[in-house]
Amino acid sequence: MHKPQVCVTLRGRTAREMVNDAPRALEMGADLVEVRLDFLWTNEERIMERSNSEERNADEVKVIVNNLDLEEVDFNKELEIISSSIETPLLLTCRPQSHGGFFPGDEEARIEILKAAISLAPTWIDLEIDINSKIREQLRDLSGNDTKVVASLHSMDMIPPSSEIVQDLQDAKEMGDFVKACYSTSNRTEALRIFEAALELGKTSSNYSLMGLGPGGDWTRIHGPLLGQYMVYATTESGWHLAQQGKINASDLRLAWEVLEYT
Repeated sequence: MHKPQVCVTLRGRTAREMVNDAPRALEMGADLVEVRLDFLWTNEERIMERSNSEERNADEVKVIVNNLDLEEVDFNKELEIISSSIETPLLLTCRPQSHGGFFPGDEEARIEILKAAISLAPTWIDLEIDINSKIREQLRDLSGNDTKVVASLHSMDMIPPSSEIVQDLQDAKEMGDFVKACYSTSNRTEALRIFEAALELGKTSSNYSLMGLGPGGDWTRIHGPLLGQYMVYATTESGWHLAQQGKINASDLRLAWEVLEYT
């Protein structure tokens, strides 16, 4: 049975925070780590919310993510910290807001960020499939033989039928070394469409990573080896809320594979 690579998305809003999370990711079983460069343009605000419960310690901490302006971050300095401090195989991603990311600048500015990231020769670079075709080809040429390309697709809209999901990934298979697709789910019925598509894709020779963000979105991660997924994304974060977000802790993922005898 094929064993997918485990990519752990590092937590943190600064380069130092991400660097500090990298050793933990490796301890939890990461084969490579993802740095979300767009996270650098955010910070977190924690607010204590009073609960109506009479139980002690029932108050909850609400985390609010604030966006920073483009000029508020010294990107070259942050990128230097990341590149000089993380030695494990590295995937660099800069997700635009239209794909659920946080990068505050326009597309021209984001392309310059991607070029700077590629210049470091990371193991992987994430390039969305809807980048202008001419510019995307230039970025692929810059990547050369040293950096592999993730062809990514992120949909915040209604999930299409499983057959359309399969077709979308098949259409994009020549755009990178593997295709990653992520869909927002509002219920488990929608998540089932993603799982059905993964079953079909597992019968092909395509390299893919398919998942959901929301209820049931973690099904394709948990059953990644059975479904023939090329790569599975996980996190060092833990907590009951992850399942509702479709995410999974890296240690829990490895444990699930052992229990299901996927390893």
